[in-house]
Amino acid sequence: MFIDVVPNGRSAPAVLLRESYREGKRVRKRTLANLSGLPPALIDGLRVLLRGGKVVGSAEEALEIRRALPHGHVLAALSVIRDLGLERLLDRTPSRQRSLAIALIALRVVAPSSKLAAVRALSEETATTSLGHELGLGAIKEAEIYAALDWLGERQAKVERALTRRHLVDGTLVLYDVSSSYLEGRCCELAQHGYSRDRRPHRPQIVYGLLCDRQGRPLAVEVFAGDTADPANLGAQIDKLKRRFGLKHVVLVGDRGMVTSARIRDELRPAGLDWITSLRAPQIQALAEEGGPLQLTLFDERNIAEIASPDYPGERLVLCRNPELARERGRKRAELLAATERELERIARMVRRKHAPLRGKAEIGMAVGAVLDRHRMAKHFTLTITEDSLSWQRDEARIAREARLDGIYVIRTSVSAAGRWTRPMWCAPTRTSLRSSGPSVSSRGSICRSARSITGLLPGCGRMCSSCMLAYYVEWHLRAAWEPLLFAEQDHDAAEAARTSPVDPALVSPATQRKRTTRRTDAGLPVSSYTGLIEHLASLTLNIVAVPSAPQATFTMLSRPTPLQAAALERLGANLSVSRTSQP
Repeated sequence: MFIDVVPNGRSAPAVLLRESYREGKRVRKRTLANLSGLPPALIDGLRVLLRGGKVVGSAEEALEIRRALPHGHVLAALSVIRDLGLERLLDRTPSRQRSLAIALIALRVVAPSSKLAAVRALSEETATTSLGHELGLGAIKEAEIYAALDWLGERQAKVERALTRRHLVDGTLVLYDVSSSYLEGRCCELAQHGYSRDRRPHRPQIVYGLLCDRQGRPLAVEVFAGDTADPANLGAQIDKLKRRFGLKHVVLVGDRGMVTSARIRDELRPAGLDWITSLRAPQIQALAEEGGPLQLTLFDERNIAEIASPDYPGERLVLCRNPELARERGRKRAELLAATERELERIARMVRRKHAPLRGKAEIGMAVGAVLDRHRMAKHFTLTITEDSLSWQRDEARIAREARLDGIYVIRTSVSAAGRWTRPMWCAPTRTSLRSSGPSVSSRGSICRSARSITGLLPGCGRMCSSCMLAYYVEWHLRAAWEPLLFAEQDHDAAEAARTSPVDPALVSPATQRKRTTRRTDAGLPVSSYTGLIEHLASLTLNIVAVPSAPQATFTMLSRPTPLQAAALERLGANLSVSRTSQP
């Protein structure tokens, strides 16, 4: 490193701290810090130090670290955001609103929190990361956060159109799934009591649906009233794909609770879209009735087959049998049957006891109903309830009929090459996004002000929205770039080629198995989880340094990255041009 004085026209010359490095046969210079604000005597002292001189006095008298802000994970998130062009996608003109929106997206990736906590995490006085410093946000008020979310929500349609143009083409697969979240507060017009996936039925809910491309990259999100049934929001997605995104033909992939026969007849076919879904258990049972097209002999040699049925004209039914799933379902059914009988025996003892026995057909029925609802085994028992007795027996014929089809599922599709999409977890990428596996969406339930603001709020607070969708979009690319450093599969083609059947469990490629066994990459770096790598990057700090003799003159220095931090940031193309402290 050396100090370089650069002429600056009629102004005072710029005093820069630089270092030289070799790029091929050429020697280049990189600016590390601007020292123009330091006193000349201090600059002369630094020049002496860089030439190998000695400092007279203690280290505390030479430099003072005013602040050390976690920075590595912020640098990673901002590098991906800028590489993906999300800033220009939101608005071509830089503004405070755009910076706040980018800050909320990045914060959702590196340190998810509530809106009030986001105010404190981004404000200069109470900052917990370097995010506010990097974006020049200064002091932030809570109202600004809500305004930024509204600003982002107004641009949601534009962002979604741009993302679909970037990742979707006619004829491709589009994955769609829905989830829900509970809300606190009474001001949201969309909050309604409905099915709670959070097991909070006493709280109002909202429903949100996420569209992904075939790799699981999130592209569009929409929020519905909390009492909206899953099939009822499918029409909005068809309209979005056809009218807003201008796609003439796609293959919509959805689960069996959403892509129903009625939706296929009334919405998908008229729109000219293909689909991939699966059949419900009663529909599979009907196919397996005597003389039906589903015969178990189809699986004598292979665990996959294809049939046609007059009940599904013009469609293909792909049958899959998973022996491991069959054994698991049989084990679980046996446990639930035994648990149900134990509970029924407990109620029977209450009916038979001499002191304060349980009496009345209605009272006994209510107690029995609670047990059957808990274990969902009512269909497998024949019950006899009187005013003073309870008896039951298993319906062995029905149990055997159900067990006969254990491990069998049927994919229903209009696609001619249906065999390509018969993997049992074809909708897993969308479910991963909705289940919020990463730190970008890690908490549930929050207070909402209005339906207008809910489209811009964070799913980590219980709401799926444009800001969180973009946060997961950033996280998806982070995970993809870091696959060799994580425990995740890094050679998908080799892993897929090793599978002999679509219903076989996912296999691990040799490269991934090697790093999981040794806990080291091929370059000798430690392997991490995604969350662990984010936490490790946070230990790379941005230090605000001052000199006691000139307390108003400060400059920033990065701590020296560890080999793992350097490798992770290098894979993102992150810029580490800030000055670094030397390690002893």
